[in-house]
Amino acid sequence: MDRQKLTELFEKYCKKLRITPGWDVQLRLVEDASWPKTGDFKIDCDDKNAILLLNVAGANQDNLEEVIVHELMHLKLYPLDQVTESLITSHFEEGTGAYNFAYRQFFQALEQTVEELTKCFLLEFGEDRELSYSRCDRKRSFNELYDGLKNIE
Repeated sequence: MDRQKLTELFEKYCKKLRITPGWDVQLRLVEDASWPKTGDFKIDCDDKNAILLLNVAGANQDNLEEVIVHELMHLKLYPLDQVTESLITSHFEEGTGAYNFAYRQFFQALEQTVEELTKCFLLEFGEDRELSYSRCDRKRSFNELYDGLKNIE
């Protein structure tokens, strides 16, 4: 997908999600195949500025429109993210089992929620409504997970 199209999609979803004009958000394309992420954000809450980093060189996703929406959903949910993370850090000592459990559960639930909202949004407004299965393709199959386990009978 070319730069102009990615910019158009970015601007479309910033408006649909009502991120702008409340936030000043910039799309920055990362052209470094060694960068391990597909998308990420840099956020300055005090000034309500954000930069969406989108990996166009080594993208792990087939659908960059999906990545844009996913990352913008993170920005939309950022206040809730920060409150929850603050609650975890203020109630549990870092490095303890309880802290690690709460943190892992929170981020897993956050990612699942963001991805579910992304899918709903794409089905309603997406130009490319084909969801990416590239992450799933890299996982082991159900049968492979249980290969070699002993029968407990």
